[in-house]
Amino acid sequence: MAVRILVALACIVVMLRLSKAAVYKVGDSAGWTTIANVDYKLWASTKTFHIGDTVLFQYNPQFHNVMRVTHAMYRSCNNSNPISTFTTGNDSVTLTNHGHHFFLCGVPGHCVAGQKLELNVTHPVSFTPLSDPPISSSLSPPSTTTIPAAGVPGPSPNHAASLPSAAAAVVYLLVFLVFANFIS
Repeated sequence: MAVRILVALACIVVMLRLSKAAVYKVGDSAGWTTIANVDYKLWASTKTFHIGDTVLFQYNPQFHNVMRVTHAMYRSCNNSNPISTFTTGNDSVTLTNHGHHFFLCGVPGHCVAGQKLELNVTHPVSFTPLSDPPISSSLSPPSTTTIPAAGVPGPSPNHAASLPSAAAAVVYLLVFLVFANFIS
């Protein structure tokens, strides 16, 4: 009985951590602009970005836009071939992979004036089991491929269980224990 309670509590904690995706308004109250002299590098350095978080660009679409670009394009303020362009003035970008993400305003002179943003999405937190894993298992670890977010080499692959896969394992274990209890 105590094991089931511990498993249920672990499942709840993992699921709560997974549901905490944040929404960040770029530049806070100033938004995405050149007028307020926002230091977007400083702004980003005060945040911790995770997969699933959303970055909200709010701006006047008559004067600005948002372009997602490569690292080289970001460094040189080159807007000639962006990965994607946003022009609504209320653009939400969900961060779906770890690594560096680069954005700039494509209006001439704005990027050079500092209207550019680099975000670093951290690796998911690894789940550490409470006890040693079994020596042999019929399940092999999933094959993963790390793709850099925007032209910047990412870290080497980490084969530790990520939080989502750990959550799935905990849920599976919880369901197994419940059904095993019904059968016996």
